[in-house]
Amino acid sequence: MPTDLTEALAAHPYPGRGVLRCRTADGTDLAAYFLTGRSPASRARALRATPDGALTVVPTDVREHDDLRHYPAVRRGGGRVVYGNGEQVATVADRLDAGLSPLEALDGLDYEPDPPIFTPRLTVVADVRPGGPAWFGAARRSAAARTATDRLFLRLDALAPGEGVLLTTYRGAPSAPATGAPYLEVSTPYPDASALLDRLWSALPSEYRVAAAVFAPSAFPEVLLRHATD
Repeated sequence: MPTDLTEALAAHPYPGRGVLRCRTADGTDLAAYFLTGRSPASRARALRATPDGALTVVPTDVREHDDLRHYPAVRRGGGRVVYGNGEQVATVADRLDAGLSPLEALDGLDYEPDPPIFTPRLTVVADVRPGGPAWFGAARRSAAARTATDRLFLRLDALAPGEGVLLTTYRGAPSAPATGAPYLEVSTPYPDASALLDRLWSALPSEYRVAAAVFAPSAFPEVLLRHATD
């Protein structure tokens, strides 16, 4: 039986960044993206809408752009919505615009060059039609000695109300985060998008919270946002 979303996140003392595709009790297809941070630089970030209709992670201080910390988090591409934890969101959206299929667009990505943790790149391509499919892609470093990227793909078809799938970049203690599980099936029996955001936010470790977004792919760029500085 799927674990409740809040219980699943409670088991992750430091989840890093995460992507969620789910359906709430009111039958709405929803997506969510969140980020947490261990360092001051990672916490000095916000999710901001851009003139081109994207949602971007930007610095809230004067530091320069950092490709691993500042990136488009949600963007339209090929009539779908793409969201994830890095610059690959723009790459995938551009590939969809060029006519590639979701699986083709998600292929060829690599994990982040940030030793020793080698953060996975997590990306979701969501159909905007009610009940439409979503494609998850995860570019991960092997748990063994191999340096070649492991690329995992999951097609998620229609969800029933209260069902969801969650990916996080990390699991384990903040002092030594390990790569998160390939994916977690979770339950989201919450009334609506606002309740989902409340539950998601409250489940993130308070000392590491940065920002979270919940949106219906069919209605994007309409989005509900929460920041640690709110």
